Amino acid sequence: MAKTKKPAPTCASCGLEMPDRLCMYPEGKPGKHCPTVSDKAVLKKANAAYHEGDTMEFARQASKQEAACYANRNERPYTMQPSKTRIMEIGEFAGRMGYKKIGLAFCIGLAREAEMAAKVLEGYGLTVLSACCKAGRTSKGDFLGLGDEDLIYQGTDEAMCNPIYQAKLLAEAGVQLNVILGLCVGHDSLFMQASKAPCTVLAVKDRVTGHNPLAALYTSGTYYKKLYKPKP
Repeated sequence: MAKTKKPAPTCASCGLEMPDRLCMYPEGKPGKHCPTVSDKAVLKKANAAYHEGDTMEFARQASKQEAACYANRNERPYTMQPSKTRIMEIGEFAGRMGYKKIGLAFCIGLAREAEMAAKVLEGYGLTVLSACCKAGRTSKGDFLGLGDEDLIYQGTDEAMCNPIYQAKLLAEAGVQLNVILGLCVGHDSLFMQASKAPCTVLAVKDRVTGHNPLAALYTSGTYYKKLYKPKP
């Protein structure tokens, strides 16, 4: 008899409201292809991985940091009161983990923001080492084999983004946590793949929305309907 293929997780199309979800509350219901009930074996392996190295402590401090981002949690009935920005979270979490050196991998287009971010994080007692995407000045055309039509500034010797170099520079500097600021799609993936230290994200690049990619989703029913009809 052929084995029944397990359904792949599709949590994004669950359809249940938050209070009704089994993943949130024990009295909740499972949605379609709910991994909370459909793959106990994978869940067991995942939970076992928390006992490897310092993963459990990392997860414990991350959960403590999550709760610390809400004020007046002792009030009953409780209404969520978010109180800390992303950069504050990063600074506090680094402190919880006892980190002293952190890396800042940023897009050169956000150099001003990187300077401000470094100063804020230094205020948490951290040493911030930083590397911009164009460090090393490797030629995009020569190294990647791109034609002039694939360059932003056509007719020039354009420097490529080098996220692997950024990751290696920060590893050589001995950073304990890397913060990503505005790296391009794909370049951020290469950076995380090459990073020796854990990574977190301060902001992602979105050239159209001022680096607020959710803005396109929030307006997808009106001004950005074209999101659902992508063209090549």
